[in-house]
Amino acid sequence: MRKTTVVLDFIPFPVSEKVSFCRNVNDRLFGNALYPTPDVTLVEAKATVDVLEAAILAAKDGGHTAISAMHDAEKRVDEIYRKLANYVERTAAGDETSILSSGFHLSKQPVITPKATLTAVDGEHSGSVRLVAKALLGAVAYLWQMAIDDAAGTELVWIAIGSSTRANFEVSGLEVMKRYKFRFAAVTVGGTTDYCEPVSKIII
Repeated sequence: MRKTTVVLDFIPFPVSEKVSFCRNVNDRLFGNALYPTPDVTLVEAKATVDVLEAAILAAKDGGHTAISAMHDAEKRVDEIYRKLANYVERTAAGDETSILSSGFHLSKQPVITPKATLTAVDGEHSGSVRLVAKALLGAVAYLWQMAIDDAAGTELVWIAIGSSTRANFEVSGLEVMKRYKFRFAAVTVGGTTDYCEPVSKIII
């Protein structure tokens, strides 16, 4: 029987997808009782992803220097998360459940990326964001909220930004280079669901 190992499938990911993958690993690996002493600190891991995310934004104008800086930041992320993947493989010793709990993927199974509950992508114009939710069976409407994420640890203040009959919504007039969080709830015949886990987006 082939031993289950951790795969480095995230390395060829597009940079924006890589940022999401790494943030998911941060959420699931650090603080996980199965992985008490990662080879990389949470502070270092978060910092490399933040640098890459900022570099992606800076490279949108197509400047050679900015694009080069983005590639350098991506290489650093690959290096850090390769170390974390090696740590997970050492510690999990082939246990599938342990590996999956870390956010990394298994070698024994095809990697199937489920549709995210909510994604936030750039809108058609600067200062706008398009929100795309995973449609809920039986939903008749969706309620959308946002909050400014100042990263200072203060409590988020959620404000309603609209409703829709479809599982997508576009919000505009947002402040450029500021980070926002978004979430939604679905209205069904049985009542309104809880709001989903929020997603973050830096506005461009």
